[in-house]
Amino acid sequence: MFMDALKMSLPAEAVLGFVVYMGGAAALFALYALIYTRLTPYNELRLIREGNTPAAVALAGALVGFAIPVASAVSHSISLLDFLLWAVIAAVVQLLAFVVVNRYVKGMAERIARQEMASAILLAAVSISIGLLNAACMTPAA
Repeated sequence: MFMDALKMSLPAEAVLGFVVYMGGAAALFALYALIYTRLTPYNELRLIREGNTPAAVALAGALVGFAIPVASAVSHSISLLDFLLWAVIAAVVQLLAFVVVNRYVKGMAERIARQEMASAILLAAVSISIGLLNAACMTPAA
């Protein structure tokens, strides 16, 4: 009886879909983190290991800001290819947001290295806000 209920709740196709989309999302998340940390003019991981809280806040905001539209792409996509295309678009938009903030706030790298929390909070807030807008714009075709 339990096995019948389990098969009804978790059909093999659903489990396979979960594994494929979760694997794809995790791989894209890792790739985004790698690209983002290479794009920034400072070494987040080194700064975080040294106890630099603003570096952690900025990186966390960037990662959450990317995860939000990726989650939207998973929930709205009609195929794996559709999901991948929207996730790539999300990454480009998020990376552009960083470039704009980095240009607007002069000396962002130095500020974060000096542990100035204000710059990190601004960067994280913009990343998350753009992520929310990015996700909201990923609507199914009419």
